[in-house]
Amino acid sequence: MTIHDKTLSRRSMLQGSAGLLVAFYLSPLGKAQAAPSADKAAPFAPNAFIRIREDNTVTVLAKHIEMGQGPYTGLTTIVAEELDADWSQMRVEGAPADKALYANLAFGIQGTGGSTAIANSYEQLRQAGATARALLVQAAAQSWKVPAGEITVSRGAVRHAGSGRQATFGQLAAAAAKLPAPQNVTLKKPDDFKLIGSEGVVKRLDIPQKTNGTAQFTIDIHEPNMLTVVVAHPTRFGAKVAKVDDSAARKIPGVVDVKTLPTGVAVYANHMWSAIKGREALKIDWDESGTEKRGSAELLADYRALAQKQGIVAGSKGDAAGTLAKAGKVIEAEFVFPYLAHAPMEPLDAYMLWDGQQVHARYGCQFQTVDQATIAGVLGIKPEQVKIDMLLAGGSFGRRAQANAQLVAELAQAAKAIGPGKPVKLVWTREDDIQGGYYRPMFVHRMRGAVENGKIVAWSDTVVGQSFMANSAFAGMIKNGIDPTQVEGSNELPYDIANFQCDLHTTEVGIPTLWWRSVGHTHTGYAVEAFVDELLQAAGKDPVAGRLELMVNSPRPAGVLRAVAALAKWSGPEPVNGRARGVAVVESFGSYIAQIAEVSAGDGDGPKVHKVWCAVDCGVAVNPDIIRAQMEGGIGFGLGHILFAEVPINDGRPVPKNFDSYRSLRINEMPEIEVTIVKSTEKPTGVGEPGVPPIGPAVANAMARLGLTRPRQLPFVRASA
Repeated sequence: MTIHDKTLSRRSMLQGSAGLLVAFYLSPLGKAQAAPSADKAAPFAPNAFIRIREDNTVTVLAKHIEMGQGPYTGLTTIVAEELDADWSQMRVEGAPADKALYANLAFGIQGTGGSTAIANSYEQLRQAGATARALLVQAAAQSWKVPAGEITVSRGAVRHAGSGRQATFGQLAAAAAKLPAPQNVTLKKPDDFKLIGSEGVVKRLDIPQKTNGTAQFTIDIHEPNMLTVVVAHPTRFGAKVAKVDDSAARKIPGVVDVKTLPTGVAVYANHMWSAIKGREALKIDWDESGTEKRGSAELLADYRALAQKQGIVAGSKGDAAGTLAKAGKVIEAEFVFPYLAHAPMEPLDAYMLWDGQQVHARYGCQFQTVDQATIAGVLGIKPEQVKIDMLLAGGSFGRRAQANAQLVAELAQAAKAIGPGKPVKLVWTREDDIQGGYYRPMFVHRMRGAVENGKIVAWSDTVVGQSFMANSAFAGMIKNGIDPTQVEGSNELPYDIANFQCDLHTTEVGIPTLWWRSVGHTHTGYAVEAFVDELLQAAGKDPVAGRLELMVNSPRPAGVLRAVAALAKWSGPEPVNGRARGVAVVESFGSYIAQIAEVSAGDGDGPKVHKVWCAVDCGVAVNPDIIRAQMEGGIGFGLGHILFAEVPINDGRPVPKNFDSYRSLRINEMPEIEVTIVKSTEKPTGVGEPGVPPIGPAVANAMARLGLTRPRQLPFVRASA
């Protein structure tokens, strides 16, 4: 059953190994079955995740990128658990780009996103680990001539108590590699887990290298004869190069060449500084005919006009319109959400060497399948001629998962323009990225609700905003005119309201947009949780008790709400000593998060958030330490954005340029956070994104209880305010 394919790993640690590589076929339903790997026409996709070396190290090939959210450790934990390995022998490296081997089972293509890394790998890697363990046991049984059933495995040691024989994985690897795979393996019962669900046992695998400086990111690549490339982009989206004077740029020491690309003008230099100085020396006339010239104010006026009309219905029950028309009092609220940048700490960058036939690219690749096809398309080669090494990435928040592979398309165009045989590293500076578009879209929600006899009897939500799925490789996700990412969280509520409707207007705006950490829930979570709180307040209900009354058919949201209320010792929202508490509950990507924020009015720069309590139900908790860290990070990330962050557009041009004008949360503004993880036997779901959405409405709802305005337009602290 084994495959000894050293091309699966390119690092020196695997060179010359005579170890065991576990490969198996996986059915579309996720049921693993060990089998020979030669038959490529079999109705199963081959997968290879584990390599055991004779030095007793176990390397997991992670199909999901590590950009700080912890999958390298999480995926390795799953394998180690079923393998009964010792954590000290576990290693991890990024898997190469190969859809057939490493497709995301949730997407059908290779890629990381939607908080799916653990969720789509859990059963797959458990099977892989259990298969490897069974082979090692069988190898020991044959070598020692004892029944396999009498052999135990614990912390990386294979033992037979009767004979006193013992071996390491490495000692058994070569023999195990020659055995046929078992047709079925037995997975552990959760009660037998030693690593999954344990706190303080598993240490993150990526931390030592990141703290001692040996971790390699794309920005660290320095190859012989490599050219660094920066591109001058137009300040208005969609403008084209009309005329270029590059004479001054070519005189900058270190500048090697200047080429016009479809996206702008590329400067090639021996190092980054020369490339930037060369770009500054360019004189470019842009053709701005047909570009987007509206600013945020004009767009908002257009959105507001649309919100007065009904859009395409995305979810409904009962008769919301009829009930609202008859209601004695209708409560209406408008929520406005700005464009947001991703602003990852490591700027966008990617390296490529094209020899005229083959491509070898290295970068923090989040969407391998789309990127391979895009690079191949630009260079006129086949996707299988594009080899991609997945490197660590210094954050993403959705920016590296590009629906149109914009970064590598420009990289391939830069490589093509200067010709084969010249290694190039394309770098977008942070200013390039913050001003370069691909933002979280601007949205408007027009909410209407009715309360009668202390009960919410009607709810209407008209959503207005752009679709980043349209005209992308993911356009097929749009059904009946509805991009699901625009309304997720709004078209279905955890609350039982008899008369409900959510409808959508999709706008045409010439500003590039992209999914952003927690995607549609970044605005729907705020709109829903701020509005339900307002309606409950009008109904005279406690925010926790009132929500629970509406959650009779939503046990998991109710479970996290009860858990966070218990954690915070909830006694009501009313202010005590100048502080009030607000609550919010949001489901995203199958995980349920409830947060309570304790807030005071602050000293003039917005509200001060003192403490946040958080309860999370993400099914089986694979790595509690990472789950807790992701909740803490998500709260800080979300809090910074709801308080301070926006990309205003003025005359079609983005205003902020860097962190000095794209404000984020400062370290002294980080609140104390307490997290509880709800014990669950449900299948694990993601935690990279779901910690973000609840913090905004939790803070807003606390502000309302303080007697402040419940913010209708984000961010809370606006430059123009």
